[in-house]
Amino acid sequence: MKTIKNVLVVGGGLMGKNIAYVATASKDHNVTVYDVKPVDVEAGIRQNTKQLVEAGVLSEDELAERLSRVSFTQDLESDAVKNADLVIEAVFEDMKLKQDTFAKLEAVCREDCIFCTNTSVMSPTEISKNLKHRERFVGTHFWNPGHLIPLVEVVRTDATNQETVDTVMDFMTKAGKKPCLCNKDVPGFIANRLQHALWREAISIVEHGIADAATVDTAIKNSFGLRLPQLAPLENSDMVGTDLTYNIHDYVLKSIEDSHEPSPLLTKMKEEGKMGFKSGEGFYKWTPESIQKCNEDLNAYLIRMLYQK
Repeated sequence: MKTIKNVLVVGGGLMGKNIAYVATASKDHNVTVYDVKPVDVEAGIRQNTKQLVEAGVLSEDELAERLSRVSFTQDLESDAVKNADLVIEAVFEDMKLKQDTFAKLEAVCREDCIFCTNTSVMSPTEISKNLKHRERFVGTHFWNPGHLIPLVEVVRTDATNQETVDTVMDFMTKAGKKPCLCNKDVPGFIANRLQHALWREAISIVEHGIADAATVDTAIKNSFGLRLPQLAPLENSDMVGTDLTYNIHDYVLKSIEDSHEPSPLLTKMKEEGKMGFKSGEGFYKWTPESIQKCNEDLNAYLIRMLYQK
């Protein structure tokens, strides 16, 4: 297992800034953010962590110390890039852009530098297919908001070696994350497959007039959604008995949505420009104020759950 000291985050957007902040959790890590455009990384991290400071989870002194180990560069030939032990890429979800980014990095970084791609949907195997040293490449899917959600899915490619997996899992643990290893590079990895299976059924229930959107969300929030952080599905199956789980599935699965295409309702909403937060209407109607409240309420909830603050 390799020792990680110098971390390079490629891409200074929302996720990049959050990943840079996360990487400073261990005082052993110095972090550089690279972007082709000027980015005020410090201001971004301060804004993203504002609620943590207000809740007393993070002191101003602690934040200042962590920020002292974060720097920014637009120079791909800089020593910070050349000397990186681990790179986490967080550029736009565009296959060619990601492949081109890693091609440039491979020409500059050391041969033993570990490459990570933060992607929620794209195949790390495909992203890395043109690299010479594919054995040191792995997927690292951070969940938004990246500075709060504990999960990072570490995804093997068809060429990732065990040392890379062990090093990245150890790095994420030291950064305060809960890394989960996805042994096969499949669409959606682990958690998004589970999440969108639920979304498919939720949308189907609305589409078929079984219940409206607010009722579906209320039912989830006030039943199994409430206990999921403590009692996950497979634990629950063991609790009630796998025989009962079998009997329930034998009865109900034939009636559950199993379409392999997006819902006609979702297609219609897309065609009508009902894009949710982006347009002000989706399954619900949204104003700038209600959007801000929804985001802030989510962060406040996560802080209460994770830090009892």
